[in-house]
Amino acid sequence: MKHQPDPNDVSPETPEASRRRVLQMLGAAGLAGLPTWSFGQPTAQVNTTKLAVTDTEVTVGQLHSSTGTMAISETGSIQAEQLAIDQINAMGGILGRKIKVIKEDGASDWPTFAEKSKKLLINDRCAAVFGCWTSASRKAVLPVFEKENGLLYYPTFYEGLEQSKNVIYTGQEATQQILYSLDWAQKEKKAKTFFLIGSDYIWPRTSMKIARKHIEAFQKGKVVGEEYYPLGSTNFGSLMNKIKLQKPDVIFAAVVGGSNVAFYKALKAAGITGDKQTLVTLSVTEDEMTGVGGENFKGFYSSMKYFQSLENENNKKFVAAFKAKYGKDAVIGDVTQAGYLGPWLWKAAVEKAKSFDVDKVVAASETGIELKDAPEGYVKLDPNHHLWSKSRIAMGMPDGTFKVVSESPELIKPDPFPKGYQ
Repeated sequence: MKHQPDPNDVSPETPEASRRRVLQMLGAAGLAGLPTWSFGQPTAQVNTTKLAVTDTEVTVGQLHSSTGTMAISETGSIQAEQLAIDQINAMGGILGRKIKVIKEDGASDWPTFAEKSKKLLINDRCAAVFGCWTSASRKAVLPVFEKENGLLYYPTFYEGLEQSKNVIYTGQEATQQILYSLDWAQKEKKAKTFFLIGSDYIWPRTSMKIARKHIEAFQKGKVVGEEYYPLGSTNFGSLMNKIKLQKPDVIFAAVVGGSNVAFYKALKAAGITGDKQTLVTLSVTEDEMTGVGGENFKGFYSSMKYFQSLENENNKKFVAAFKAKYGKDAVIGDVTQAGYLGPWLWKAAVEKAKSFDVDKVVAASETGIELKDAPEGYVKLDPNHHLWSKSRIAMGMPDGTFKVVSESPELIKPDPFPKGYQ
């Protein structure tokens, strides 16, 4: 006895019918504004190491100080990284997946940074982490990232002398920032004597070691003073007397975080001002200037690769987008911009690798990743995980902005292990 066909039965699909159906789905996706390749990369192919990646979402971490003495410096990085992620998501995400962010507060405390990094990598299985500011915080989390094979995008200018498979350094290293600024001071200010000042932790101390070596061995100049103060320190009274006694051609400073506010107010109160004394700092950006005040910094100089006042179309678009999201009075400093580059560099590497797996993303990162439209201008990633970028010197203005007075003619190749400085 023959059964009548059941109208609810679905016949096996022919290969040709299946092909037409997939093409129809891809066409519908394109019309909907979704990336048409998102259907072609199953999660099992782009995530073989059990990261927090689903068919629609990829999880990343943010690890900065939103509280404590470093919050004045790190808030901008938090904002810029989020802006980049929002923009990438608006474009369809990465490999068809939107980016989800888990934020953690390092609270300006290095053991807390290490603890939070373990959470983001072990518990949350983040595909990448954007974070840290001080070298102390980076050194605290580095063993965790290397042990767990995580990927950190680190945005701060730093002392160099480090290269890790698990870190992409989007700020300047010492040869790009320190050496350029010292050579500028010697050439433009005829500087022969220097007074070195820093906060008391690894970045300022190592930076000043490199600076001293350059001054004495290469410039044949003289260091007439070198002082360090605890992170968060606000008492600089005795330092002012030492500076007045030594009368250096240049004060070379690496005071960080909230201490900058007290430091520059003390300088002004002591009559050490930009019209009388050359000062070059490695650590005052537009972010710190909100606390320092233009009236206390005017006439002094900062050595950075980025300033908000840069005149190029990429930067104009970036500044407009940043202010649209965070308010017309929001400011953008060097590390803020370097933080913004992190998610874009990660996106480029993931898409080149066609995978979120850390080893594959790292391998792709070492093969010529570039950003043609970075706010600071064209940059490219060196196989040593640092960026080729320009160096710049800018003068602080009374309104808290910066006026660029010098720029390297070409991109400077990153050299984290310079011969003769170690």
